[in-house]
Amino acid sequence: MASRSLDRTRSELTDFLIHHRNKLTPADVGLPSTGRRRTPGLRREEVATLAGVGLTWYTWFEQGRDINVSESFLLSVSKALKLDDAECCHLFLLAHRRPPPVEAYQWQAIPPLIQTLMDDMARPAYVMNLRWDVIAWNATADALFDFSNREPGERNMMRLMFADPALRRRLPDWRQDASRLLAQFRCDLAAAPEDPAMQELIEALAKLSPDFRHWWEQPNHEAYRYGIGTMLDADANLREYEHTTLLVDEHRHLRMVVYFASTTSLG
Repeated sequence: MASRSLDRTRSELTDFLIHHRNKLTPADVGLPSTGRRRTPGLRREEVATLAGVGLTWYTWFEQGRDINVSESFLLSVSKALKLDDAECCHLFLLAHRRPPPVEAYQWQAIPPLIQTLMDDMARPAYVMNLRWDVIAWNATADALFDFSNREPGERNMMRLMFADPALRRRLPDWRQDASRLLAQFRCDLAAAPEDPAMQELIEALAKLSPDFRHWWEQPNHEAYRYGIGTMLDADANLREYEHTTLLVDEHRHLRMVVYFASTTSLG
């Protein structure tokens, strides 16, 4: 039974690689066209060249031979074949390897239809990755947070909450909101506790914000929250929000945060 299962997995690996190789053309990967081809898609030698691996080793891998391949080999082949994150993880499983860490293989992009969905919304919405970097947003969210006028490194909700004095002045319940967002961020960290980018952000925030540094070192028993509860707009109106999150990409830990607002005047 074990032998049959192994043979089936090797066959699935071969089919998977050939399928994705045949989906691509030389133009898709920046290679010159060499005239008429007897078979569709890329040739094995082209995939090997793009991945920076030996042709013989790639051929044996595609044939499902009993060879050991490294994580870097699998990632290189994944990039050469333009696999998305879910497909990359599937390739690792077919090769009997643990999928790469959450942040090790990730493009900062969202499907066009997700952007269209946000643009069609009348309420603020943005997409965050596991590190809480905001990678996409709609115009209503931009009016609240001014994402488009910020440098990419500043488009991070933890950084905005703890290191942006202008935003802090617009948050009447800043301490409660910041504490609850931090509680959620701490939970998300558990998915990639050793990730260098996550650790870099934590170290930077500890230097920038005494509140962050103090709270990070203390147990946090606050309720979890992905979004800000109350904000002042330019006319001193208090906007009170509830939120929901929608999963955009499970493997890349992308989720959309949507704000539902009711407005009252502070008088």
